[in-house]
Amino acid sequence: MIGCIIQARVGSNRLPKKILKNLDKKYNVLDYVINQLKFSKKIDKIIIATTLSKDDDVIVNFAKKNNYNYFRGSENNVLDRFYQCAKKFNLDAIVRITSDCPLIDPNIVDQVIEKFKLTNHEYVTNTFPRTFPKGLDVEIFNLKLLKEIWENAILPSEKEHVTQFVFNNKKFKIGNVENVKNLSDLRWTIDYEKDYEFLFKIIQKIEKRPILMNDVLKILYSEPELKEINSDIDPNEGLKKSQEEDKIFLNKN
Repeated sequence: MIGCIIQARVGSNRLPKKILKNLDKKYNVLDYVINQLKFSKKIDKIIIATTLSKDDDVIVNFAKKNNYNYFRGSENNVLDRFYQCAKKFNLDAIVRITSDCPLIDPNIVDQVIEKFKLTNHEYVTNTFPRTFPKGLDVEIFNLKLLKEIWENAILPSEKEHVTQFVFNNKKFKIGNVENVKNLSDLRWTIDYEKDYEFLFKIIQKIEKRPILMNDVLKILYSEPELKEINSDIDPNEGLKKSQEEDKIFLNKN
């Protein structure tokens, strides 16, 4: 069974409760992530993986209200949350999507899953190297690999970013899906108010569902000034912060 685990929590230093912010009159960011993923033809089950923090009761209530699968686990050790979630739901392979990607493209998700199924890779992504916009990130890996990461990950960044262990160790054969054109300079994720402003404006201009990458590109082609709204944000800010924590951890040990 291929399960998609969406990591979600309301705690965010940069934009608190960002996943509960509405992107139209009816749906919030987390709604959009799930509604987009429902159009995937290759995902068998969608699960929200949130934390045991009382603050995240609101996510559990959201899941119950909409009859979504959910799991509660460690707040800071996202890797452990993922592994325990995958075990509970008996997943053979795990698609990892973060809850701050409301324009996740189900067709691209299916391309990554298809490459995983047709090759002997333990891990396939579309970010190594990145050629798709930030916010269309997809990863898929089998439970065996996730267990190996869970058993061996030590660094804070490896526990926060789930699959960072794969990139820190050269022994893994990584499969990658590349776009025809390099669009890695575009940013469609939500970490800051400027990201929210960009996404809100884009979504108001597109009526069809799901919203695919090319739908957004058409808008940006006709209104290129929209790209400037959040173009100054460092796409690797979160990882860089975690890597600084790695240095502190290594110095102490």
